[in-house]
Amino acid sequence: MMRIALLGTGAMGTLFGVRLAPVAEVWMLGTWAEALQAARVHGLRLTTHQGEETARVAVAADPAEVPPCDLALILVKAYQTERAARWAELVLRSDGVALTLQNGLGPFETLRERLGPARAFQGVTTMGATLLAPGHARLGGEGPIWLGAASPNRRQIQKIIDLLERAGFQVELQEDLQGVIWGKLVANTAINPITALFDVPNGALLARPDLWRLARGVARETAAVARAQGISLPFEDPEGFVAEVCRRTAENSSSMRQDLRRGRPTEIDALNGAVATVGRRIGVPTPLNEALWRWVKAAEERRGRAMRPMDLERWWSPAIADHG
Repeated sequence: MMRIALLGTGAMGTLFGVRLAPVAEVWMLGTWAEALQAARVHGLRLTTHQGEETARVAVAADPAEVPPCDLALILVKAYQTERAARWAELVLRSDGVALTLQNGLGPFETLRERLGPARAFQGVTTMGATLLAPGHARLGGEGPIWLGAASPNRRQIQKIIDLLERAGFQVELQEDLQGVIWGKLVANTAINPITALFDVPNGALLARPDLWRLARGVARETAAVARAQGISLPFEDPEGFVAEVCRRTAENSSSMRQDLRRGRPTEIDALNGAVATVGRRIGVPTPLNEALWRWVKAAEERRGRAMRPMDLERWWSPAIADHG
């Protein structure tokens, strides 16, 4: 049986811990004491439409407590990747590998720099989960896990695929993983910051014309940055793709919304911030991504204090007008 170090104690860590525990020896490794204690005392809980799934996993707050692992699954926030990569290096066997399913741009490069290209793997998933309490998450939607087919270590990739499929996940090898990464980035940049700033579930973007106009403008910008780099997106219409994600996840609370509510840092730097940075470098205007990046950073500084209702006419109209 494979031994897995699960780096991430939030909603996605809980989801994967519950699903992987029946087919592997799972160690949940992190710094959130409440989540580790909940997992230690009560086990992990995942609420789904079919009921509740539970699982017992081993827990540790120090990588020195974890026995050598075959796989490190990285599910922390993007800004926590450097520490997670160091910890993965400490807990992995000499031939062990790490897989990141994180959002945004940058985490995989950090992991690869630490472990080397033969031991660092990147994946993408549209699965989502909402944290209800430490060690307890609600499944927000099923979806595939895409892994890059171009990895130099095909034997290890196949072992990961076999493991994930035994745990009940749908896994697909993708020749053009960059297209999938940027496709998800289109949705994340359009949905996450707006739902966070306005404190609404995903479906509200379709219900409110003002928010939808902003979201579709962001989707167009992010898609334009991808295409300018020669990246082929897995859809023709970025607005239609974002609308479908909003419909499918209408009741979901985005991870960024959850983070702002808890007064925690967000992944805005790896999402809209990264798109704006690439846009500036290659000469593609991204005023909406830039604005959302700055406003979410300002909201982070409030550390959970109540946000006043936003003056859409004052904040958004000039930028949105340029995007139709």
